[in-house]
Amino acid sequence: MVFEGLAEKLQDTFKKLKGKGKLSEDDVKSAMREVKMSLLEADVNYKVVKNFVSRIEERAVGKEVMESLTPGQQVIKIVNEELTSLMGGEHQGLELSESPPTVIMLVGLQGSGKTTSAGKLARHYKHKGKNPMLVAADVYRPAAIQQLEVLAGRLEVDVFQMGSDNDPVDIVKAAVSSAEKNGNDIIIIDTAGRLHIDEELMAELSRIKGEVEPDETLLVVDAMTGQDAVNVAENFNEKLGIDGMLMTKLDGDARGGAALSIKEVTGKPIKFAGVGEKLDALEPFHPDRMASRILGMGDVLSLIEKAEETIDAEKAKKLEEKLRKDKFTLEDFLDQLDQVRNMGPIDEIMGMIPGLSGAKQLKNMQMDDKQLDYIEAIIKSMTKEERRNPDIINGSRRRRIASGSGTSVQEVNRLLKQFKQTRKLMKQMGSQKGKGRGRGFKLPFMN
Repeated sequence: MVFEGLAEKLQDTFKKLKGKGKLSEDDVKSAMREVKMSLLEADVNYKVVKNFVSRIEERAVGKEVMESLTPGQQVIKIVNEELTSLMGGEHQGLELSESPPTVIMLVGLQGSGKTTSAGKLARHYKHKGKNPMLVAADVYRPAAIQQLEVLAGRLEVDVFQMGSDNDPVDIVKAAVSSAEKNGNDIIIIDTAGRLHIDEELMAELSRIKGEVEPDETLLVVDAMTGQDAVNVAENFNEKLGIDGMLMTKLDGDARGGAALSIKEVTGKPIKFAGVGEKLDALEPFHPDRMASRILGMGDVLSLIEKAEETIDAEKAKKLEEKLRKDKFTLEDFLDQLDQVRNMGPIDEIMGMIPGLSGAKQLKNMQMDDKQLDYIEAIIKSMTKEERRNPDIINGSRRRRIASGSGTSVQEVNRLLKQFKQTRKLMKQMGSQKGKGRGRGFKLPFMN
């Protein structure tokens, strides 16, 4: 889960506050000391932590909070607001040109993930109906051009390259001219990086930027590098001028120091976050949603957006009809499982659901993608008749299915039992549609 370590510590701290009927100034200050230590351990910039905690204390010891009927909740509300503000407030997307093409220049150190991020951005805008072009302006790193061409082929988008013997400025100029002729409305430039910032790198990037005047200069930084990422951002902004950040590997950053420090230190917002290796693992960065995730409040809007992008509307309609007629089968469940998996890692998806988003709750559920693999193996080891009518699965059939799926009879029994419970409850939910009553149910892959 994103920020797992920090989220768990902060949620523990605020759980203590919520358990108190009244709060004293000492209670708040004690909680803020814990918050301060949690943030410092998460590698958040010291000055950022100091200012952040001071702002919360100033607001939290006020009359409105202390005399509230739910003072603990009021403090958490303040922390949520300040966390959102710390990461940039409202979501800030890329500024697209009113007269295409829009030129997006990606910069950053070697190994930060620029080339893969270029592909992810191309996919993002293609899905929004744009016609992107990838530009191979990294003429130094071995196979950089080939990597971009492979990504472009997978995405079925245009790529512009002139080999490794040409000046990057000439390549980019020619690419813009080509895009204008071919009707590409988004140009994404993959520039060269270095292992560290040097004058030669900055001079080349400045020449490219001066020539094409990009609409957006995005710095690609690795969230896992913590305060090093913040220092890199400061340097790039000072020497080149950037419009924002695309932060990679945010899904693997249990601490969160870079994401929580970088806007406050540089004044530039995180605009996109890489949350996995796949080309669809790119999310617009929403500070308010991220703050909610950190505090265990879920992120329903992002969950809905993921569902809308990955779930087939026609299949969903057919599923609803089957639920009404009580004809939901294990084949349907397997199809739904595939669609859920396309939304991303199961722990990330559950982390977006209010009530299930607490770090400890997710650990207690012991959810991971291996459990989905077991379920898939069990169902695929059944015959078509067994999937459509699980009631015929007797003892010998269960032993055969267990053997074929590499699982145990107990696991087969558990899946069948939970499937029947799920089908029953889903039918009840379908019958209550429009009556304003909803009932929660346990998904078959949640122990």
